[in-house]
Amino acid sequence: MPRTQLYAVKVTMGQERNVASMLADKSKVESIPIASVLSPIELKGYIIVESSAPHAVDELIRGMRHTRSRVQGLVDPKEVDHYLVTKPVVEGLEEGILVEVIAGPFKGMEAKIVRVDASKEEVTVEILEAAFTLPITVHADYVREIKGAVA
Repeated sequence: MPRTQLYAVKVTMGQERNVASMLADKSKVESIPIASVLSPIELKGYIIVESSAPHAVDELIRGMRHTRSRVQGLVDPKEVDHYLVTKPVVEGLEEGILVEVIAGPFKGMEAKIVRVDASKEEVTVEILEAAFTLPITVHADYVREIKGAVA
């Protein structure tokens, strides 16, 4: 793909994620040359589309629900960089919170975090549904916090 540029697309407020998902699907199905679609939570009413040509973006959004128009001009990559900061997997995980194991042999079980090792991105959990408490260390990607639950 030739050198790409960033284009802003005006969309219905609150529909940014849905539109980004639909546009990504449409670009694959119709082989429209789109490199990426970005929908940052902080950016309301707009999504960012990466493509080598503006006409590809126009073709992509034509007839799509909740899309308004392509904003004239280009988006400077420096304006988008702060949306692309990768956060450590263990961020937000701390001892005592309830999590659901989402991968591995204990998938679907609830557990309580007993230790967090940020350097290895691992957490040690105790499976709540087990007959006896057995601490298990898993990668932080394998757990998801259960919102609103406090151990």
